[in-house]
Amino acid sequence: MSLRIFLCGDVMTGRGIDQALPHPVNRVLYEPYVHDAREYVDLAEKAHGPIPRPLSFDYIWGDALQELERAEVDFRIPNLETAIASAETPWPGKGIHYRMHPQNISCLSAAHISACTLANNHVLDWGYHGLSETLQTLNAAGIAYSGSGNDANEAMQPAVLNVTGKGRLLLFSFGSTTSGIPQEWKATSISPGLNLLDELSEATAARICDEMRDHQQPGDLLVASIHWGSNWGYEIPREQVLFAHRLIEEGVAIVHGHSSHHVKAIEVFRGRLILYGCGDFLTDYEGISGYEAFRGDLALMYLVELDSGSGELIAARVVPLQMRRFRLERASAADAKWLCNLLNELGERFGTASRLEQDNSLTLD
Repeated sequence: MSLRIFLCGDVMTGRGIDQALPHPVNRVLYEPYVHDAREYVDLAEKAHGPIPRPLSFDYIWGDALQELERAEVDFRIPNLETAIASAETPWPGKGIHYRMHPQNISCLSAAHISACTLANNHVLDWGYHGLSETLQTLNAAGIAYSGSGNDANEAMQPAVLNVTGKGRLLLFSFGSTTSGIPQEWKATSISPGLNLLDELSEATAARICDEMRDHQQPGDLLVASIHWGSNWGYEIPREQVLFAHRLIEEGVAIVHGHSSHHVKAIEVFRGRLILYGCGDFLTDYEGISGYEAFRGDLALMYLVELDSGSGELIAARVVPLQMRRFRLERASAADAKWLCNLLNELGERFGTASRLEQDNSLTLD
């Protein structure tokens, strides 16, 4: 028996994308250079052509929806990197603030999202009230989440996903200060916030593994989703590798890493999957120049099959897409080949190789 899971990196449906959806929030931004969120829509249109506003809620997912149906996945898990809030007071001193109107939650429901990870550097962009709205909106939509809560205990709770006859998957989410999450966002016994790791040490790994096992029942599979590291660059610090390895050694089935705006290396360690950086998935970055060599415009679907008993990796496939006019479209053959070569180069450190298929997807060997 196997479990099939869709994982991806950052889903940022706030700001420009929110403005193109049927129920946008106030367009005012408090960024250093951009003060109207509609400017991000204009940039995307200048890059790739007109965007049909207001968008239907399924529009942004584009070709990804067909891929998800074809893969027959049991669970769909993104890192949701935006507040879902109509709150008008941004977090003070922070340069960028993402929010999506609660009435636009249907853009997540349209993709049948199972659970979101919320331990990242944008979930509290609109303060504690914005976080409260986010949690309430996800609860009302029936979308599970982990990584944030009304106190530290809630923030550590897993999203419990269940498929009858296949068992349960427990999704735990962690944020690392290495990704730029403000220390003040850490949930405490008396204040809301997110599940923030102060350091990626041996002691921290041992502690959170003990906490995860406290929730585990016989047969449960554990996924540790971590928002860590810088936005740009392929280098993976030794502390991240050791941390991920320790989690796998302690029984975690998948380490789901994100924060970088582009793909990073994949590793299979002791038969289990480590995604060091999934890259961006849905963003309003079209038309923004800089760092083009990293190909942050390529969005990757990670379609993973696990043994539901042991948690060991059976198969993994990567489907490259590209954001155009705020819609995910299949990447070209040339882009797929470039990505395959890159993943093989990055994978040399870990003994990981990918194979390009005729449909331009990549299979992990």
